[in-house]
Amino acid sequence: MSDLNEKTILITGASSGIGEATARLLAGTGARLMLGARRTDRLERLAAEIEAAGGTVAWQRLDVTEAASFASFVDAAVERYGRVDVLVNNAGIMPLSPLAALKTDEWNRMIDVNIRGVLNGVAAALPGFVEQGSGQFVNVASLGAHYVVPTGAVYCATKFAVWAITDGIRREHDNIRATIISPGAVESELADAITHPETAKAMEAFRASILKADAIARAILFAVSQPGDVDVSEIIVRPTASDAI
Repeated sequence: MSDLNEKTILITGASSGIGEATARLLAGTGARLMLGARRTDRLERLAAEIEAAGGTVAWQRLDVTEAASFASFVDAAVERYGRVDVLVNNAGIMPLSPLAALKTDEWNRMIDVNIRGVLNGVAAALPGFVEQGSGQFVNVASLGAHYVVPTGAVYCATKFAVWAITDGIRREHDNIRATIISPGAVESELADAITHPETAKAMEAFRASILKADAIARAILFAVSQPGDVDVSEIIVRPTASDAI
């Protein structure tokens, strides 16, 4: 396993769920963290807790749907730490609904956050990775990147896109690592965004068997801890007690 001490790792969507769990776990490795999210009050509290425990951390407000916001986020990390080694593109939303419900505003929001948000991260970090001859993208997708469920057509489409973007990075750059993490049901705020009543009720049953967010954080730690010549291309993590394919 590679030493993460003084490696600079950026995490989006760090104010809760998988992002927060990943920040807490990686902070204990000696990595230098830059945390981004829109809810700055949560980022500030999280950073204070990490610092109190001896970790190295900074934070900045980040809206992944805005290219300028993402560029500023990466630039701030470079200014503070000198370089970026890993970008964890974790921010995402999941307002599931049947296509016939025609929740087009929610479709567009998923496209903006789940796809454009990842592309904005790639655009912000890739030039630096190319210049330094190394770097790693860790893009958080979903089991929905592998199969489509009713009410999940648009959400799954966005996660299929994340899978494709990640594989494209890997195929285009032989010195930049690209990892996709595909979680099953995870304890998070994602389901809170579902506004379609029947879908929200069905999601309660699906989430009866659910992973803690730190299970995904451990998968991310495994991927970023490998030696530079090892690219963990994909990890799928699902609850043991799950009938998901």
